[in-house]
Amino acid sequence: QVQLVESGGGLVQSGGSLRLSCVASGIIFSTYDIEWYRQAPGKQRELVATITSGGSTNYADSVKGRFTISRDNARNTVYLQMNSLKPDDTAVYYCNAYKIAAIAGRLDYWGQGTQVTVSS
Repeated sequence: QVQLVESGGGLVQSGGSLRLSCVASGIIFSTYDIEWYRQAPGKQRELVATITSGGSTNYADSVKGRFTISRDNARNTVYLQMNSLKPDDTAVYYCNAYKIAAIAGRLDYWGQGTQVTVSS
């Protein structure tokens, strides 16, 4: 059974920092690319950051220079370090593990989300 469990969300003041974690089980973690998404009330889900199985990273323009995604394959964990937080960063944050399988096509596994609230 595949599980992704996010943690680390909470309430923080504008300018503060949080580190989100996503722990995966039931998959060969090192072979998956990992994405962090967020969804604010009334808005579409937004891709925030990606880290590939090889360690390459990519970020949405809105978080470049403030957020850092990293992974620890030995711990089956991906992190999202969020600095200089703004009220606009308020959302539920989700991690997604995905890969392209030869026969099955794209495989996606989602966590349940963790709430991040940034007060002004």
